[in-house]
Amino acid sequence: MPLEVHRREAEGVTILDLQGRLVVGAESSDLRRRFTQLVDQQTTKVILNLKQVDYIDSTGLGTLVIGHSLIEKTGGYMKLLNLTRRNIQLLVLTKLSTVFEIFDDEQAAINSFFPDREVKRFDILEFVKSHDPEKPSPA
Repeated sequence: MPLEVHRREAEGVTILDLQGRLVVGAESSDLRRRFTQLVDQQTTKVILNLKQVDYIDSTGLGTLVIGHSLIEKTGGYMKLLNLTRRNIQLLVLTKLSTVFEIFDDEQAAINSFFPDREVKRFDILEFVKSHDPEKPSPA
């Protein structure tokens, strides 16, 4: 499935809703091009909604890092929203979870751009503990 990217705005924040696979080839190239357009448009508040991204390969991870770097160099911020369990595990395994701010709630991600707003941070440690297949679920 090709990667589809839909852009929307909320409270001055650009949200890119991604759907499909973020892999080597046209998918990563198209997303990289989108990041360049955002920088050219001086967009400084970006959220990538990855809820419908079912697979990310190493090139896709590299594309996310490139986008993060491009936007950060212009004084902006890019945050990740609604990652699947597998994609969260991938970020933890590659230690990229320390690079990206990750959220599981869209309003919390939006609020994170405004210092005067309360923000509910995504707790990766809690997520990992609650999704540990070795650990029995609480009764």
